[in-house]
Amino acid sequence: MELGSIFLILAVLVIAGMYLYAPFMIRARKLSTNEMHEISALKAERDRVINSLQELDFDFKLGKIPEEDYPEQRAELLKKGSEILRKLDELEPILSSAKNAEDRIEKAAAAGRADSSSAGVEVNDEDIEAMIAARRKQHKSKSAGFCPSCGKPVLTTDNFCPSCGKSLK
Repeated sequence: MELGSIFLILAVLVIAGMYLYAPFMIRARKLSTNEMHEISALKAERDRVINSLQELDFDFKLGKIPEEDYPEQRAELLKKGSEILRKLDELEPILSSAKNAEDRIEKAAAAGRADSSSAGVEVNDEDIEAMIAARRKQHKSKSAGFCPSCGKPVLTTDNFCPSCGKSLK
């Protein structure tokens, strides 16, 4: 072998070694098991609040909730959601483009509304049945909770965690 090829192989091995060793050099804060469980519980509660907001908006548009009760219930859910997001920010700081927690939860609720474009349109029984069927279909593919190993969200269709690869079955 030539001296140049030996140096090339040595350089490739050094670069590969540095690449593989890089995660060990980064000293990221490791969360304790209790903190991970608390974060997982807060994320689940956040998802429940967002779903409650979506259902409240949907029920209000269908006329199931009186106009005088709607603002109070919505404000209460927004307050609860913002408190959950503040606790999550304390435990798991994230960079967010939203100005505060209330804006973030409002955006999340608005993004998930199934009927945001149908404001002011009269709905008949067939349309309601179609919307119910669509929501049931959506619900089946939604989150099944969180991975017991890493705490990341998983879908009902996942057999393994997309983040850490732990078996979910």
